[in-house]
Amino acid sequence: MSSDNGKASADPWGHLTGLTDAAARFATELRFEDIPGEVLTLARRCVLDGLAVALGGSEQPGMAPLDSYIESIGGAPQARRVGTARRLPAHLSALWTGTAGHAMDWDDTQLAEGPGRPYGLLMHPTMPPLTAALTLSDLVARESGAPVDGKRFLTAFCAGFEVGCKIAEAINPDHYMRGFHTSGTIGHFAAAAAAASMLGLDREATARALGLAASMAAGVRANFGSMGKPFHVGRASENGITAALLAREGFSANDSALDGRWGYLAIAGPGGEPELVRERFGAPHAMVTPGVSIKPYPSGVLTHPSMDAMRFLMREEGLSADDIARVTLFAGTNVLGPIRFRIARTELEGKFSFAFLLAAIILAGRAGKAEFTDEFVSSTACQAMQARIETQFDQGIEDMGWDRIRSRIEVETTDGRRFERWADENYRGGPDNPLSDAELEAKFRDCADGLLDEDRIAAVFETVWKLENAPDAGHLFDLLAWRD
Repeated sequence: MSSDNGKASADPWGHLTGLTDAAARFATELRFEDIPGEVLTLARRCVLDGLAVALGGSEQPGMAPLDSYIESIGGAPQARRVGTARRLPAHLSALWTGTAGHAMDWDDTQLAEGPGRPYGLLMHPTMPPLTAALTLSDLVARESGAPVDGKRFLTAFCAGFEVGCKIAEAINPDHYMRGFHTSGTIGHFAAAAAAASMLGLDREATARALGLAASMAAGVRANFGSMGKPFHVGRASENGITAALLAREGFSANDSALDGRWGYLAIAGPGGEPELVRERFGAPHAMVTPGVSIKPYPSGVLTHPSMDAMRFLMREEGLSADDIARVTLFAGTNVLGPIRFRIARTELEGKFSFAFLLAAIILAGRAGKAEFTDEFVSSTACQAMQARIETQFDQGIEDMGWDRIRSRIEVETTDGRRFERWADENYRGGPDNPLSDAELEAKFRDCADGLLDEDRIAAVFETVWKLENAPDAGHLFDLLAWRD
């Protein structure tokens, strides 16, 4: 193994060069008692949010073909999945829950801190480690005959969350710009670290699990706007568990596969800056600094400030949908680049179409589960409103830099009035303007609408807000089951 201080060796082939060992050491050594109170508070919020979006995502259209595929395989009844009490092999349960958690693109977002990293474009950090920890809590309980308590569950989740965020920070930002989907790629390492922690793997086995994850980590942005995008997070969750289970059985892998000439950072970035994070696992936790954004809307975080600007402008000026003649959104390439569809025809395309996202706000005054449906997107009213909305590159905004999500809205009304509103750089849901606990609970209710009754929802809140006291983390599966 590398030296305990985690510094890189001079080995040009990447053997034991530091980052892999530092990640494995952190995941192995983290104890519940070591987790700061602020991190625990944020972790509970991320867990509640992750459970909400997985529950809501479990009824999305893309889950039906995935369900058919998984059911056709069958296998050992090892673990449950969010939404159903049916047990499946652990890796397939994770594939389901992880995919459901990203199916609405409503899961949280890691913020960047290193130089040259576009604000809001690292990864969705919660679902891979949450899925791994929750799924394996069921498997471990079944194997041992004793439930996994909330402290063990939270420790595994925090370990995976931190490992994923630090690796995402270390890799060259060109990784995303070239077309990799970081939540799918780096999500593998987050899930593997959480799974290794849950299984109680030692430092060497955890490093091997990360090495195996490196050979599976994939996901390309060409699949944005299709069922393939949430599948990336499902595969990250599935493969992270597979890597940890194989490592537990003694399967070999390079124990420094993040590092060196042929390591993941070198080939998938290309390159990176492991020195930015190698000594900083848990110091501080990325969950606290630079923080995490919990999404108010089920679309990419880069769209949210503009959506809020539209919402607030409509409210402040007393405008209705009938008043809107034309809307122009001005922004730089960091905001406009990832949003690829001029007019959305489906709900999945709508997540990447400013015309739809602003149209939903204009027509419904909100954008939640009810609006993100194929029926709403394809409705006559929505299609007509989308035709009145366009985006325009603004060099002045581009020159302000990518350290914040910047945009402005110009609105022309049917009676000739004009209004302008800049998006708030301290956008709602970000660490500088977080959703309140009440707003987070409202989001859960939106996701649970038609699936859980109020008593079950209240029981979820009671369990998650005191999760460290829960005798059985797997009880969450019971609370979230809405189908056989």
